[in-house]
Amino acid sequence: MLYAYARGVRSARKIERACEEDVAFKTIAMLERPDHATIARFVERHEAALAGLFGQVLELCARAGLVRPGVVAIDGTRMAGNASRESTLRFDEIAGEILAEAKAIDEAEDELYGEARGDELPEQLRTREGRAEFFRRAHEQAASEERAGGETEVSESVADPQVAYEFDTERIVARTQGREGWSREARRQLEQRRWEQPDHVPRSRDARLLLAAQRLEDERDAVVAANQAYEHYRATGRDTTGRRLGRNRSQWVAPAVPDGVVSVSDEGKIVVAAEITNTPGDFSNLDPMICATLAELERVGIADRPQVALADAQYWNEQHIDEVVAYKHIEVLVRPDSSGRKVPRPGWTGGRYSWMRTVLAAGQGKGLYRKRMQMIEPVFAHTKHNRLITRFHRRGRAAVRTEWRLLMATHNLTKLHRNQLATIGA
Repeated sequence: MLYAYARGVRSARKIERACEEDVAFKTIAMLERPDHATIARFVERHEAALAGLFGQVLELCARAGLVRPGVVAIDGTRMAGNASRESTLRFDEIAGEILAEAKAIDEAEDELYGEARGDELPEQLRTREGRAEFFRRAHEQAASEERAGGETEVSESVADPQVAYEFDTERIVARTQGREGWSREARRQLEQRRWEQPDHVPRSRDARLLLAAQRLEDERDAVVAANQAYEHYRATGRDTTGRRLGRNRSQWVAPAVPDGVVSVSDEGKIVVAAEITNTPGDFSNLDPMICATLAELERVGIADRPQVALADAQYWNEQHIDEVVAYKHIEVLVRPDSSGRKVPRPGWTGGRYSWMRTVLAAGQGKGLYRKRMQMIEPVFAHTKHNRLITRFHRRGRAAVRTEWRLLMATHNLTKLHRNQLATIGA
């Protein structure tokens, strides 16, 4: 498995074929030809042990003197997940199970309900106008009962027929909120209408239930109006370049999650921590990756602790920086601004922002931070472009974590192998 992952071969069927055709694979497997199902079951059964190989390889690198964690760089890379809707629905077994279950459910419901669906509303409540008429009659009945009982407070609120919503397309598009922008505008108009025409809370429980049902109906109308307005905009609107929005849609691709996050030591460019996350950004990953780095170093018996941690602008999190500096005694160098920004972000001036910019502009801080790109970016470039690994093959967080740690373990193993060849040659 380690040799296969080091060669970039992760498919069980490709490993099976290599054990029949590749001399190196045949030598390692001692001419055995395991079936691809056996290989897949082996990986699934020994998932935790395979993930633990990362620590064992790291220990071998430490014994060879390749791990010197004085300066560590932290970063992540986006990897496509095995979550394609199309590939999921191609399995005949899954489709067969779904169809069989659906058929059994349909037969049971046909016996129970006959031609009816089983959850139909009464005839008068199936349309918007019918529900409005129902609310009107219910309010009239509640009002007559309260008058007969001598009550003075009577709720006269009646659901209006379909209320029109007005949407300012230019203003909504300028907010760059997508479909949610139309929904927010509809909710804002609904709340404004309720504020201008408030309903008092009736005393009787039945009247309060009627009022609640009426408010739910109004909220449903707001959602329907917002969706209709958004779909109309998508069908007839144009983007900033003048192209029709309803055309030239890009092909759907698998979700680009999770991210593979690593921590790399300065000497030897050895990966000292490898984890995965499905958070959309790196904002909340600084302290967890420092903790993972310290845990891996302690697990393999390395007494040296990192003195400086380097990260890019996406890891700027003041709470995490304080946590790492105060409790783990590691200096953190993180740029407040992205590399393409020439001026500070609005509001990101003074205080800690200016102090960090001053540190990174000074000689020692600038020299340390310049190492970040040289330390960690080659790891991702080698993984994606040289080894051609751009997506995960397995599903589930535990399975993906095992796959990622195996990939980083083989990265370290390759470094160790080359170091030993250089040592023998010398």
